[in-house]
Amino acid sequence: MMDAETKELWQAAVKVRQNAYTPYSHFKVGAALLAASGKIYCGCNIENASYGLTCCAERNAIFAAVCAGERDFKALCVVADSDKPVAPCGACRQVIAEFGIPKVVMSNLQGDIKIMTAEELLPYSFNAASMDEKGEK
Repeated sequence: MMDAETKELWQAAVKVRQNAYTPYSHFKVGAALLAASGKIYCGCNIENASYGLTCCAERNAIFAAVCAGERDFKALCVVADSDKPVAPCGACRQVIAEFGIPKVVMSNLQGDIKIMTAEELLPYSFNAASMDEKGEK
């Protein structure tokens, strides 16, 4: 059962998923990120014929929030049309760890959810918190 906050994020992720640009994989993903300010930022996956230039829904949502000046986040929800809750890829896990997003809700269109922390998704992550003032480990 989803609490009200999770349900609101899930609904936003389901809605933005419809905007995904997926001519190659046909695997649409939506993400919704709740900032500490209370604002929700959304993203969908956008593919490119040069696959390395593809950007995932999770990173698009996080980058949109950062572009708007946000740096403190409460939760991220990711949704896809999958049998089980969809998990972020490795690149997205690294960006999630960079911003220390404490709650990651993985879900599917049926509303099945699995909730994890950034640390659970990417243990021993490399991020700003793991470096000293000079940018060294």
